[in-house]
Order: sequence, then structure tokens, then C-alpha cells
Amino acid sequence: MNAPLSAGAAAIAAAPGAARGPAAAGQRAGTWRPRRPVTGEAPLVRWTLVAVAVLFLAFFLFLPLATVLYEALRKGLDVYLAAITDRDALAAIRLTLTAAAISVPLNLVFGVAAAWCIAKFDFHGKNVLLTLIDLPFSVSPVIAGLIYVLIFGLQGWFGSWLRDHDLKVIFAVPGIVLATVFVTFPFIARELIPLMQAQGNEQEEAARVLGAGGWQIFRRVTLPNIKWALLYGVILCNARAMGEFGAVSVVSGHIRGQTNTMPLHIEILYNEYQFAAAFAVASLLALLALVTLVLKYLVEQRVKAQLRTRDAAQAIAGGTP
Repeated sequence: MNAPLSAGAAAIAAAPGAARGPAAAGQRAGTWRPRRPVTGEAPLVRWTLVAVAVLFLAFFLFLPLATVLYEALRKGLDVYLAAITDRDALAAIRLTLTAAAISVPLNLVFGVAAAWCIAKFDFHGKNVLLTLIDLPFSVSPVIAGLIYVLIFGLQGWFGSWLRDHDLKVIFAVPGIVLATVFVTFPFIARELIPLMQAQGNEQEEAARVLGAGGWQIFRRVTLPNIKWALLYGVILCNARAMGEFGAVSVVSGHIRGQTNTMPLHIEILYNEYQFAAAFAVASLLALLALVTLVLKYLVEQRVKAQLRTRDAAQAIAGGTP
């Protein structure tokens, strides 16, 4: 008669899905090795994927960026400074900054209001509002600029009224601002909506029960919870506003020193074979892109640190008897 099993052996034998066969025998003998996970990759595959990613970034990001900086400084620092301090270049820079300074705050207000409505309330037309927010992602910026021309141009719906009241939208700063607002308004709202939906309404409802008003709830409860996502959306919105070309090109009229933004000024200089000046102004946009990436990285790291702190606090609270 066989000897009775020990308690540990009996438990292993009785456990559901216990190892049997050669693998189990090898494990008992101390020679069994765990199998590599089916989702793991061999070192050769990992290094191949890394090399492909690095080469892609080198050819499509670092090489164009280095080319812009090299061509901008190829004829010397004097030529570079003369190009970016030219009267038309300074006017283009001022107009770009003005359009961004107006459109970003407007989109900030709209994005927060839209995200608040969509995440905190249920109402008829909610899906329609979400679709309208995504509209600039699916409509060409050139088409958007053409729509503004058809509405506010001399032959447009309001063209006669604007002319009679000596107001100018198309081929002027208001048209550029309108086009910039249109192409950039999804960025802030789309950063806030998923976060606010995930957070739910519990904190706002608790503050309401305690007697807080609507503005107080937003300022002391909602805003601290969304501040990093809000900053992230503002950074993306600002970068898109300064780099917009298609819609602004249609409504600007390409008037030197008046309605040319930095991308339009670069196009004109390049078409006139002023390559050094074109690359000099382009380098400013490239530096803006680098600054945007750095700010984006810092915000992402801050958000990750905040999430780790919250998870650690939850783990400690969950482990408290």
C-alpha cells in the first residue's frame, strides 16, 4: 500500500490545473524552467523594433529639423538676424502671436464649458455636440477658410452689410482669428472630456450638499482635478494656432506686413527664392515646436507623478485595518 501523501504534496495534487507529466517531474527534480511568456519577444526582435523606430525618427523628424537649422544659419548669423528682424517678418510674428493670444483663451473657455456639459450632464443633443467638436478633425482647413469667405466675403451672405458698415473680416485680422479658432477648438475639449467623465460627479455632488455654489465648486473642486489636462490642451492648442496654414491662407489675402502669419510669410519667401530668409523664419517655428515638446513632456511627467502619488495613497488607505 502506498505511503500517505504529505500535506504540501496533497495540496499540489488537489489544486486545479496542477502541473502533471514531464514538466511536473522536472519541477520536482529541480530542473524545470518556466516557459517564456507568449507575449515576450526575443532580444533580436526588440532591438530590431527599436532600430526601426530610431531610423524613422531620424529621417522624418531629426533630419528635417537639422536641415532647417543648417539652412537658416548657412549664410551666417548676420543674414539670419536680418531675416528675422525684417519689417515684414516682424509683422508676421506679431500677427501670429496675436491670433494665438485671441484664439487660445476663446478655445479655453469653450473647451472647459463643453467638457463640463458633456461630462457632468445628460441632455438631448449630447452626441451632436460631440460630433461638432470633432468637426475640424474631419474637415479640411482649406474648406473651413472657404466657408468663411462665402459667409463674410464681399459676395457672401453678410458681405453687403459688412461693406455698408465699413467692417472687414476676410483679408483682415478678424478672419484670421476666426479661421484659427475653428481649426483649434477641439484640442482643449478633447483633453478634458475623457478625464472629467472618468472622475464622475461624486466630488461635485458632495460639495453641493455641503452648500457650495456653482462657481465655488468649479474653482475649488473641478479645476484642481483637471488643471494638468487643461494645461496640456492649451499647449497643443497654442502650437496648432501658431502653425496653421490652410484656413489662414484662404482668408488672409497674403498682404505683406498686414495679413501674413509666419507660415504664410515663409511660403512667400520660399517662392521668391529667398531660401535663407525662409529657413530663418521657419527655424523660429521649429524652436516653438521644440519648446512645445518640452512643455508637453514636463506636463506628462507631472501627471504621471500625480497618478503614482494617488495610487500609493489609495494603496495605503486600502491596507489600513
